[in-house]
Amino acid sequence: MTELLTAVSIGAGNGSVYALLALGFVIIYKAMSVISFAQPAFMLSGAVLVSHLSPRMGFVAAVVVGTIAIAVVALVVERVAVRPMVGKAVFVIAIITIGIDIVVRVVAGAFVGVDPRTIGDPWGLDVTTIGGVQVQHRHIAAFVVTGLVVALLFAFFRFTRMGLAMRATALDQEAAMAQGVDVGRVFAVSWALAGALAAIAGVFASAGNPIDQNLWIIALTALPVIILGGLDSLGGAVLGGLVIGIVQAVVSTYHSTWFPFLDTNSGAIVPYILMLLVLLVRPQGLFGTKEVERV
Repeated sequence: MTELLTAVSIGAGNGSVYALLALGFVIIYKAMSVISFAQPAFMLSGAVLVSHLSPRMGFVAAVVVGTIAIAVVALVVERVAVRPMVGKAVFVIAIITIGIDIVVRVVAGAFVGVDPRTIGDPWGLDVTTIGGVQVQHRHIAAFVVTGLVVALLFAFFRFTRMGLAMRATALDQEAAMAQGVDVGRVFAVSWALAGALAAIAGVFASAGNPIDQNLWIIALTALPVIILGGLDSLGGAVLGGLVIGIVQAVVSTYHSTWFPFLDTNSGAIVPYILMLLVLLVRPQGLFGTKEVERV
């Protein structure tokens, strides 16, 4: 039982990272009806920037400054590369975001260097044992911070003018424009929020480990998360991230018992198996809006 609960704690920590990334995907999708494949690049950039700032100003200040900086980068990217494409086919914008991802990752990768880089987090690989269950401090921090970020996001969408404008745009872009909503500003804020969330995710994905240029691969797991939760559901992104993180960790823990015939740990493919199952049964995701087309 303790082994299972330890796996659940690991999954909740990893799932928190997936949830932060998925929230960025969903926010942009709700605003622009397009999946931004630039999120992995913002994630890597955030971790690299914090690793450079942390020795100079401390970890907490570095995370704050790094998050704001990546939000600004995402804002500039939206303005320069994405905004001119508004009105074009959705797949065109999606392809452009792939190009943005490659360019930003190459630039960020140049600052990784050959020596191991860390983000300077105060947790490292420290572990607390609670009733025989081993819980890593970095996973506790990721879970708590994700909860705080989610609460702030929901408050932002519920109680601020910009949040209400973003909700209106997500429901009906043309109707929002008719009511005086600055849709271009909504697009910009959506990208800035997504960039900030990716940067925070990059920090916790790197906690306790040297930064690797392949860190961005973790962000690909956010794709099954948004399929599971629903492309247009913020709550679904959070729940989907936690579910996939926990299931992945449990399968990885019991891999040798459940799948002794597989040489490679099957935990890595769990998110994609869950994604395929959801697509077969409920294509819009567990909490996504079902679209009805009349012909």
